[in-house]
This record gives sequence, structure tokens and C-alpha cells, in this order.
Amino acid sequence: MKLEKQVALITGAASGIGRAAAMMFAAEGAKIIAADIDSVMGRETVDLIKENGGEASFIKIDVSLAGDMAKAVETALSVYNRLDILFNNAGIHCPSGPLLEEIEEKDWDKVIAVNLKGTYLGCKYAIPIMKKQRSGNIISTASEAGINAAPGMSVYGASKAGIIHLTRSLALELASFNIRVNCVCPGPTLTPIFGKAPGRKAGVDIKKIQNQIAKGVPLGRMGEPEEIARAALYLVSREAAFITGHTLVVDGGATAR
Repeated sequence: MKLEKQVALITGAASGIGRAAAMMFAAEGAKIIAADIDSVMGRETVDLIKENGGEASFIKIDVSLAGDMAKAVETALSVYNRLDILFNNAGIHCPSGPLLEEIEEKDWDKVIAVNLKGTYLGCKYAIPIMKKQRSGNIISTASEAGINAAPGMSVYGASKAGIIHLTRSLALELASFNIRVNCVCPGPTLTPIFGKAPGRKAGVDIKKIQNQIAKGVPLGRMGEPEEIARAALYLVSREAAFITGHTLVVDGGATAR
């Protein structure tokens, strides 16, 4: 029970890494506020947690909206009277593209708004609570695309690189309050967002693309959401008590190339 009696707010909890983390954190004793724009899948995550003996609540939010993000943090406070963990996990790929000149301005703005601004807003509203507690953990999902550049990943990579730098800056700002700030950088991972990446049009053989991507990963496969969630769990646990401002890459060796 690594997270016993702790309260965790997880965005993007309806599927993929967010759902895996919500279930894993709950299994370790945390009370979960599962936040997502997808009500159906989000409530399904909560049901799965409860079926396994955990405690969780769902709240529908758009992380790019200040009012929604503030409401999610307020919910954690009103329901559980504290907030120990914020996991900024919600993220999207750009639907247009893949080349920069093909990206529509509204899509550029949306990716930055969800991925980077959403992380900023989560931190903005969680930090005052954690400062009063003089404790807390903030973790965000960045990406190997935020470390190594790749064709067709300009806006997504830029948003994730921003998260990495924001993580380092906040780690320094909050260290004296005993608030640790870290991020995980997944490599190619089998999540729903994978099928929405630039150039993945309807009718494309996703399995074939997965096999092609796996060949570029030294370990020879794509990652599972649970493997990323396990890294996140480590970073928010007492086992990582002396780690802050860190970018934990979980990519099967892809960035080592």
C-alpha cells in the first residue's frame, strides 16, 4: 500500500496510461479523482476501481479550460479535504498534418492548450493546496518526442518538450515546500492516442504500423500503459523521496538510438 490514505487527481483517466495509473494508484491505497472529457469511459474507470475494492470519483473536465481544472482540484478538496498527487496525463495528437505547413492553426492551438496549458492549469490550482499541506507530488506525462525530434511530430513534440522544462522549473520553485515535481516520457505505447497520430487515417492497418514501430524500438515491441503507470507510481511513492525535477524515460531504449 505505497499510497495509503493519499488522494490523487489523474487527468486523462478514461483510457490508456491514465486508466492504468488510476487503477494502479487505487490498488496501492490512493483515493482517486478520475478526470476526463469522456464521461462514459471515465465512469468505466471508476467502476473498475470500485470493483477491485478501491475508492474513486469521476469528474468531466476539459483540461484546457481554467474553470474545469479548478473545479477538478476543488472536487478533490471538497470530497477528501486534501490533494497529495496530481498526475497531469491528458494529452492529444494533432489531427491535421503531419508536416508543419499542413497543420491548421486551430489544431496547433488545441494541442498546446490540452498538452501544455492543461499541465500548467493543473499545477496552478493544485500548488496552493500542496503548499498549505507542505507536501505533495506533481507528475506529468511528457514523451520521448519531447526529447528527440522526429518528422511529423512538431507541435506534439514542442508541447511535450514544454512539459519537461516546466517540470524542472516547478521542481526548483517548490522544493522548499516538500513538493516534488517529475515527469515520465513514454516511448511508443499501446494507447488510444496512438491511432490518432498525424497521418493515421481511417482504414489504415494499425497493427501493421505497430509492427513497423516496434522494429525501431531496441526491445522490439511497443510499451503497455501499465508499464508507464508503474514508472509514475514509483515517482510519487516514498521510494522516490529524493527525486525531483527528473524526466524518467520509459521507451524500450528508443531514445538511446
